[in-house]
Amino acid sequence: MAENSSNPAVDWRARVLARYVSTHAAVSDAAANLDRRRPFLDQLIAGHFPADRAIKGIDLGCGHGAIVWAARRAGYADFHGVDASPEQVAMAKQLGIEGVRQGDLVAELAATKDASLDVVVLFDLYHYFDPQTQMKLADEVRRVLKPGGRWILHLPNGEALFAGRVRYWDFMATGSFTRRSIEQLLRVCDFKDVRCYEDKPAVHGLKSAVRAALWAALRGVLRLALAAETGETGKDAIFSQTFLAVAVK
Repeated sequence: MAENSSNPAVDWRARVLARYVSTHAAVSDAAANLDRRRPFLDQLIAGHFPADRAIKGIDLGCGHGAIVWAARRAGYADFHGVDASPEQVAMAKQLGIEGVRQGDLVAELAATKDASLDVVVLFDLYHYFDPQTQMKLADEVRRVLKPGGRWILHLPNGEALFAGRVRYWDFMATGSFTRRSIEQLLRVCDFKDVRCYEDKPAVHGLKSAVRAALWAALRGVLRLALAAETGETGKDAIFSQTFLAVAVK
């Protein structure tokens, strides 16, 4: 038995984070296959980061630093990441990704000056927190962003066909979002512009092109199903398992 497994004073999150890579096959696989994710990451950076490479930004809960890696490859030298898992930070070092350090994202935000960042990223993590903490984080992110700064979130989609696959992907996850619920939350926290984007296959070769074509066809079927039930066209609906939300201060 682990030394602290019977100690009620030990935070269960700390126990999971301490062995996050070694006990979660999907996490270790993502780190090992960084190049395979490159097309999606490059598309994310090109589509949603400011054009000015001199901007300052941070990825909160950056994991092994995949987005930091992509951003720095694209020329964003002042983009950094912080993650609470020592194994994730160690993995970043093993992969040769600079700009990643261990720390608590709530403490990181609290220590950040007002209006000092151009971009804040929270990728596949916001749904790990309870609603009260989610709202507090939104207020803090807005505080640290410069006017016109962007908060980029990646979220599990509660409306997806396989919504439960991502919703229950991780033991620590506590919920999911729809485009309407995240827009509501961020507007309550005074973000002036919120836009959501479906996760589509990033085309970079024949295989991904076939996937994109199949997704387009399936999306048409899902729109028909939605129209049959509700009368809505589903033109702007998001059907992917995960989606992006970009909020502007």
